[in-house]
Amino acid sequence: MSTSSTWLGRWQDHQRIFAIALPMMISNISAPMLGLIDTAIIGHLPDAIYLSAVALGAMTLSFIYLLAVFLRMSTTAVVANAFGANDLNAQQKHFLHGIIFALVIGLGIILLSPLLPFILEFLFSVEGELLGLTQDYIQIRVWAAPAALINLVVLGVLLGRQQAKAAMFLVIFTNLVNVVGDVILIIGLDMHVHGAAWASFAAEWSTAIIGLLIVSKHLHIGRLPKLQWNGLTLLARMNGDIFIRSLALQLCMVMMTGYASYYGTTIVAANAVLMQFLVLISLGLDGIAYSVEALIGQAKGQKSTSQIQRWYRLCLLWSILFACVYSLVFWSFGSQIIALITNIPEVIANARTYLPWLIALPLLAHWSYFFDGVFIGLGASKAMRNTMLIASLGVFLPIWALTNWFTELNNHGLWLALSAFMAARGLSQWFWLRQNRESFV
Repeated sequence: MSTSSTWLGRWQDHQRIFAIALPMMISNISAPMLGLIDTAIIGHLPDAIYLSAVALGAMTLSFIYLLAVFLRMSTTAVVANAFGANDLNAQQKHFLHGIIFALVIGLGIILLSPLLPFILEFLFSVEGELLGLTQDYIQIRVWAAPAALINLVVLGVLLGRQQAKAAMFLVIFTNLVNVVGDVILIIGLDMHVHGAAWASFAAEWSTAIIGLLIVSKHLHIGRLPKLQWNGLTLLARMNGDIFIRSLALQLCMVMMTGYASYYGTTIVAANAVLMQFLVLISLGLDGIAYSVEALIGQAKGQKSTSQIQRWYRLCLLWSILFACVYSLVFWSFGSQIIALITNIPEVIANARTYLPWLIALPLLAHWSYFFDGVFIGLGASKAMRNTMLIASLGVFLPIWALTNWFTELNNHGLWLALSAFMAARGLSQWFWLRQNRESFV
């Protein structure tokens, strides 16, 4: 085999990458598509207040679950390592530990849920009938919080074991059950907001039950393994690190819409449209990141530095390729994509003004997607936390503050801060990896 073909990898290597990446890309595409159907069903109710209540309630719970994504990431890391070491008993214990965290945190969310409407009222000035309907939605759906978090753990196990097709099935199944439930409960039984909440409740619990059965079968769990305190504390430490990392990331993302309100409603709408470009970016780059997590995690479990380096190199090639394609598409068709999302002339004009930032963003951001996968595979949760804090507190906030207080860049300053933030994430992660090569095994 020639040197170049070895460096580029074998065909079978790329098949393994996309055996994980492609099902997750399909999952990422199917979820928002079915979500559009879900929204369309609710959006055809006789009063807009129902759609507003469901949107607010779903946004609140989705934000909480998004912060809990550490359950998926940490589970993927430890299970992938155990999978690489061919240690089935360790995989069983990691699965049990993850479920315990999911149940405890899920019950905590339920106990604290009565506070959520007051927080919404304070942050968004939600009141009257809208507040009441939003509270109804939350108080029904929140009882599925343990199931939603169990689903994160199940997804982590399946990705760690490179069983991406099963993970894809569960993601699509959740959304299908939700849509069917909406049709029956909202249209058929005229239950409005309550129907939407119960449909989501049914989707999350049914997926959790099926997911538990699938994982139990693959892990050959006949009876529950004994708890291992060291394993619990390891997972708790990783979960805490990734939670802080996710919180810092979400705060930066919220700033892109929240602070834009000071520049006027048209700018808020334009930024909301352009943030959908980040959703498009994640469809592809997340798929590669999932592959990186699983394959490097397995290689670490096998204590194979050469395998870690090989998967690092091959997945990075695909990450760079996807980033270039995204930039080319946004450069060629960005204006048309904006016009598909909105037909308001003022919003289109403003969004086109800031479009060059989105053309450059894939080339800056793909590094952080890729390195997140590497760090999860290596179990380097503390480094994920620290590099995210450097990028958010040391780059995003200072650049935003300087451009906001001392220049007239306004919304361009926000996009400059976000672009620098993405670049700083990748650069700090790359620097950490160079300084900690021994962490590869």
